Amino acid sequence: MGEAIAFYTISAFILGFAVLVVTARDTVHSILFLVADFLFVAALYVLLHAEFLAVIQLLVYAGGIVVLYLFVVMLVNLKRPAEDYKDPRRRSALGFGLAAAILAELAAIGAWSYTTPPHVVAESASTAMPFTGNTEQVGWLLYTSYLIPFEIASMLLLVAMIGAIILAKREL
Repeated sequence: MGEAIAFYTISAFILGFAVLVVTARDTVHSILFLVADFLFVAALYVLLHAEFLAVIQLLVYAGGIVVLYLFVVMLVNLKRPAEDYKDPRRRSALGFGLAAAILAELAAIGAWSYTTPPHVVAESASTAMPFTGNTEQVGWLLYTSYLIPFEIASMLLLVAMIGAIILAKREL
């Protein structure tokens, strides 16, 4: 009973701070609300006995990503007026088409997982884990059952890094 109350309380704080991140007028305040949101997500991980994920949440997101956001906000002058220039090479229709394709793919995955019996999904996701610790279980599942999504995420991050390098090099 106490864990359920703590879960719903932490979840309410997470949703509340997420709304404040989006609705805050000052970008620095928005980033501070984001830090609070990340801290409550880490608390939720601790409540769910996923201590490794809680530590990673604090180190990577609350530590690194928020500092990066703060540097960008402090270095970029957000008080200047918006530019009237529109890039003629911008492909809005292509972007909307790709977004619609990804949304359709997510809907198909959701429909498939809804129609698939739960025991089939549970059998395919569960492999014999020789470890009992939280960190070992995360590592074992990451490199056995979830290897393909892990590799896809790493390829997406590589493409994003290459795109950022190309965009930064073009400005020079």
